[in-house]
Amino acid sequence: MIFKTHLKPKYMKRILVKLIQTLLIVILLCLTYAVSAQPPDPNDSNNSSGNKLNGGGAPIGGGLFILLSLGAAYGGKKLYKMKKESIEE
Repeated sequence: MIFKTHLKPKYMKRILVKLIQTLLIVILLCLTYAVSAQPPDPNDSNNSSGNKLNGGGAPIGGGLFILLSLGAAYGGKKLYKMKKESIEE
């Protein structure tokens, strides 16, 4: 049986795009839960004895600096663009 619809193709395309976006978000959220990191085995002989920090003592200083500098550059670009557009008007 062929389904007939009263919706125009452009509306059907919007609905399909929203449906695909929603399904993609749900799938990604489920995957992040499924692949979450597990704590190390306390009986493992390869586990370092003195390292009791959360996150395994991974440094975040360099990555945090890069993230903050990119955010500041993006904000500066947006402010420059807004100022330029207000002068042109």
